[in-house]
Amino acid sequence: MQLQDSGVQYSRWDDSSQDAVSAEAVSSTEEASSGERFSRKLCSGKLGIAMKVLGGVAVFWAVFILGYVTGYFVHKCK
Repeated sequence: MQLQDSGVQYSRWDDSSQDAVSAEAVSSTEEASSGERFSRKLCSGKLGIAMKVLGGVAVFWAVFILGYVTGYFVHKCK
């Protein structure tokens, strides 16, 4: 089963008494750009969980090192 996006377009003209509505179903896999497919692959499933864990660990170490360096210079003996 594939997800489908429905595109609904509504147009109304001031000089016309009729309204025009058109709807079309577009398959998400056909219209998805390569960036969207790449993002969907990295952000879902087991690979997505692994990427989020690795990102969290990287952020933790970046903040830890930044705090260590900042603390070193703030508390440095003169």
